[in-house]
Amino acid sequence: MGAEPLERKLAAIFYADVAGYSRLTGEDEEGTHRLLSAYLDAITDSIERHNGKVLHFAGDAVLADFATVSDALTCAAAVQQDLEHRNQALTDDRKVQFRIGVNLGEVIVDRDEIYGEGVNIAARLESLAKPGGICISEAARSAAGKKLPLDYEFMGEQQAKNIAEPVKAYHAQLKPGAVLPTPGVSPKIRRRRQRVSVVSAVVALLVVGAGVITWLAPWAPTTEPVSEEGTALPLPDKPSIAVLPFTNMSDDPKQEYFVDGMTEDLITDLSKLSGLFVIARNSVFTYKGKPVKVQQVAEELGVRYVLEGSVRRADNQVRINAQLIDATTGGHVWAERYDGSLDDVFALQDQVTQKIVTALAVSLTAEEEAEQARHDTDNAEAHDAYLQGWAHYKLLTPEDFARAIPYFEEAIGLDPNYAQAHAALASLYWDAFKNDWAFDLHMPSFRAENRANEHLEEALKAPTPLAYILQSRMFSSMGFPNEAVEEAEKAVALDPNDATALAGFANGLVLAGRPDEGLALIQDAMRLDPHHPPSYLITQGAAEFGMERFKEAAATFERAVKRNPNNELPLIYLAASYGHLGRIKDADDTIEAANDLRDKLGEGDLSLERKSNEWYSPFKGEIDFTRFGRKQAQERVRVGLTEIPALTWQYLVTPLGAYENTWFEVKGATVIDVATAKFFHDRGVVFIDVRPEVQGWIPGAVHLSEPRPVAPSNRRLTETTLMNILDKTDEVVFYCGVLAQHLEKLAEKGPGCHYSPFASAKALTWGYQNVFYFAEGFPGWKEAGYPVEKGG
Repeated sequence: MGAEPLERKLAAIFYADVAGYSRLTGEDEEGTHRLLSAYLDAITDSIERHNGKVLHFAGDAVLADFATVSDALTCAAAVQQDLEHRNQALTDDRKVQFRIGVNLGEVIVDRDEIYGEGVNIAARLESLAKPGGICISEAARSAAGKKLPLDYEFMGEQQAKNIAEPVKAYHAQLKPGAVLPTPGVSPKIRRRRQRVSVVSAVVALLVVGAGVITWLAPWAPTTEPVSEEGTALPLPDKPSIAVLPFTNMSDDPKQEYFVDGMTEDLITDLSKLSGLFVIARNSVFTYKGKPVKVQQVAEELGVRYVLEGSVRRADNQVRINAQLIDATTGGHVWAERYDGSLDDVFALQDQVTQKIVTALAVSLTAEEEAEQARHDTDNAEAHDAYLQGWAHYKLLTPEDFARAIPYFEEAIGLDPNYAQAHAALASLYWDAFKNDWAFDLHMPSFRAENRANEHLEEALKAPTPLAYILQSRMFSSMGFPNEAVEEAEKAVALDPNDATALAGFANGLVLAGRPDEGLALIQDAMRLDPHHPPSYLITQGAAEFGMERFKEAAATFERAVKRNPNNELPLIYLAASYGHLGRIKDADDTIEAANDLRDKLGEGDLSLERKSNEWYSPFKGEIDFTRFGRKQAQERVRVGLTEIPALTWQYLVTPLGAYENTWFEVKGATVIDVATAKFFHDRGVVFIDVRPEVQGWIPGAVHLSEPRPVAPSNRRLTETTLMNILDKTDEVVFYCGVLAQHLEKLAEKGPGCHYSPFASAKALTWGYQNVFYFAEGFPGWKEAGYPVEKGG
């Protein structure tokens, strides 16, 4: 007699497990067990309230099944919401977080347990979920449809253990500001509630009627008002607005880039209007994917108006739903739906912008009105490719840079005059060059820099704020703060609400000896971007330092260190501030912290020694922070740094006037004259030519450019390129043109050279012990009649 077929059914399977359970029990076994028991009880209650059934506990894991995917997903979201609330009272190392997997599949039923492939897939999905997250199968995603207020992010095809075919997985989370539906009532419970009074029935009808009205008028005011006193920041004296990231309502999760791009375009269009105060993209996108209320956003960002909405893209069709809320009243200023094709996307964005301008009675200047009609490109396909590239570029990783390049190139191919795409590609290559990521892009460093310059040249033919910002960054990195200020000022003129441009403007002013102006601008940038990056604090502290507000500077740098403990720069500034305050022990400890950080990063310690009657720049790099061009500023630095450990790898500067004719001296390196240079050359000492471009050179010299190389074949001076040439105990001579203090020795009068002392200072930073720099440089070598090579 054959075996009877096993009972099977279609089930929504819920599988939850604790993330990091072994670590938690290892640190506090009893405490973790008690906490876990309470959490499992809460999960069990939620499963039962959502009409599910707990089938099995396995230590820290829970298996349950539901009749519908909607109930399973609602329960999963409710569980994670509840556990997040419970965890708020715990320290990070004691928080208990669950991963949850949900699958819809056929299972075998035996003795109140379920088995089979459907369960295995749910368990595999649970392991793919983030701590505190939910991962679901495509079957569950399709069954849920749009019934629930959840966002779904496609995670690709995943291989499940003992499952032949890959499983398509999605990350599911509650939409920002959404509320989960109340659990439905199971038939068993419903039978207990058969008797309903006439009054209850009437009330129910009224509720249903209200629901129909709400559905027909979805923009009815529901937001609690916020008072001006309730905001974390004072409201500006002009209309202020925050544009929240729009929600992707498309069936395709891959359209997230398009929706984010539309949000950013709206922010950019609005921020160019001088009559508006617009919160920066960096701050509003911190709310992306989070269940926040408009009231919370308005309070935290200090704005009166909040724009929120959604975008649906299906093939070539686009629908935008948007609503503008006045947070001070809780009411909607307006709400509209805009439909069109992808080719109409610019017109749709213009309609939303114009609606806001009209609703808030913003007066436009003639230039702004003209700008409203201009777009960076009229090619919708080029714009779409740009948005895909920009989505990768913003992630700031070498891998995403490589993914972004083809999209930017496609955009430029479709519209060769697309200035913003050129500016984005220039920024990408410049970042790759500065971060030593060029190798990840399968090119040498100099080529990345050359491409940055090539695309920037194209971008500047129709400049956007991004192009001017990049130009400003380049000038700053090369030690030209005045030029950096000029470029940043142009960016701010095009976009007065651009926090990044204002921050670059402020930084340039500080370095150019105008710290009071820089402080005002960096504070403006911080107000526009309340969740600003730590670099803003460094600029603020530098401005306060330059204004002799050392106590404030120290407090600011302390905050900068706390925000980004892996950056040594604020530590060095902080040490200088402590020096001015007489806190010598704190200064010593701060330098020690910088050395600890360098050790962790695999870099050598800073060379430290006590100095008196000398002052050193507390800034590592080509820009001398202390060089304000004012004697008073130099005196302040001298007073502040005489009694703290001096950094011998920093250059000691005595300005003589113009930047090109400044007298540079480097403590720790030795300056040599032409006769000594010839003696060293005859002995076979390595000579490094650090000029940006050479027509002739000292025989046998290696060319490693200290500034930006001009010729494509030139290599830049870096720690790696120098290590490939000589050991740190070898003697090395750097040369360029003539140092300013030796110009009078030569008949050829020209600008003073500053590249060889800069190169020497860097070599000392990298641990080289026998560093020399040739004062009279290549012109002095030629004038002495010594042999030269190639075109000399």
